[in-house]
Amino acid sequence: MSHSFDATRGVVVVPAELHGPAGSVVLHLAVDTGATQTMINVGLLAFAGYDPSLVPDRVQVTTGSGVEYAPGVPVERIQALGQERQQFLVLAHTLPPSAHIDGLLGLDYMREQQLTIDFRRNTVSLS
Repeated sequence: MSHSFDATRGVVVVPAELHGPAGSVVLHLAVDTGATQTMINVGLLAFAGYDPSLVPDRVQVTTGSGVEYAPGVPVERIQALGQERQQFLVLAHTLPPSAHIDGLLGLDYMREQQLTIDFRRNTVSLS
């Protein structure tokens, strides 16, 4: 299943849906093959019913601004690119508003799959 993306945005952004104890929320995630783990904005995790502050363990994350520590939050379910992951660990991190995305879809979501990004057709697929 292919999904269209806006090539003028500078990054490949795809819709995703996060399900949690308080309901579901639609996300706009950047497909990031440089990110080893999927990362979601703290506020949106809270909206879905997760509390990253209650997670005792932190994961070391190297960002453009340096090394930080982010809580690893197990989420009930996340859907993106026609795929679904259950009991999936995502990193909770506050992204700058200037990023205009809700998080990053990392390699952990894409492992064992074939990711195809077609810049001629402006489509992305995961199979």
